[in-house]
Amino acid sequence: MDNTINIETKKKVLINWIGLLGILALLSYLAALIFSPLDFPGYNWMEQAASDLSAESAPSRHLWDQLSAIYGAGSVVCATCIAIYVSEKKISTKLFRIGIYLFTIMNWISKVGYQMFALSDSGKDIAGFQETMHMVVTASVVLLSIVSLIMLIISGAKHKEVRGPGIWAAIALSMMFMGPIGMAAFPPEYFGIFERFSTVAAVGYNAVLGVYLFDGFKKASATHKERLSSCII
Repeated sequence: MDNTINIETKKKVLINWIGLLGILALLSYLAALIFSPLDFPGYNWMEQAASDLSAESAPSRHLWDQLSAIYGAGSVVCATCIAIYVSEKKISTKLFRIGIYLFTIMNWISKVGYQMFALSDSGKDIAGFQETMHMVVTASVVLLSIVSLIMLIISGAKHKEVRGPGIWAAIALSMMFMGPIGMAAFPPEYFGIFERFSTVAAVGYNAVLGVYLFDGFKKASATHKERLSSCII
C-alpha cells in the first residue's frame, strides 16, 4: 500500500508540466526587456520605464510583442493552473490559498489591462483616458501583488510546509519595495533601473510558483495527507 502511494506522488500529470510555463514566461519577459531597446533608437533603459517599449507609438512595439508572447500567455496560464491545483489539493491553509488566488487575479488584470490600455505614446506624460486607465491597471496590479505576497509570507512563517513559497514571497516583496524606494532616493536618470525591480519581481515569483507546481507542492501535499490521516485515526 505504501509503495503505491509513493509511485503516485512521483507521477506528474499535465497540470504539473504546465508549471514550467512560469519559467518560460520569465525568460520571455527578460528577452523583451533586454532586446526590445535595440529596436528603439534613443531609448535609455536606465531612465525610461519598461512600459515605454510596448507603447502604441513605440518603434519597438512589434519586437516587444514577439519576444514577450510566451510571457503574456504563459504567466496567466501558469498562475491559473497553480490556483486550480492548490484549490483541488487543498494545499496548506485557507490563507495560503487566498494569497495564491489574489496573485492569479493580479496576473489576469496585468495581462488584460495592459493589453487593453497600453500607453499611447512612449516616454511622454499625457493625461488621456488611455493613460489614466493604464495607471489604474498599474495601481491594481501593485496592490494585489503586495496583499497576496504578504498573505503568502504570513502563511510561510506560520506553516513549515509552505515556508519555501513564503521565503520567496518575501524576496519578491522586497524587490517590489526596492523599486519605489530607489526612485525616491536616486535621481530620475535611474528611474528605469528601479522600476524593473518591481516588474521582474512578480514575473519571477510566478516562475518560482511554477516550479512548485511542477514538483506538485510535495511537502505541502504530504503534510496535508498526514493531517487527514490523523483526523481519521
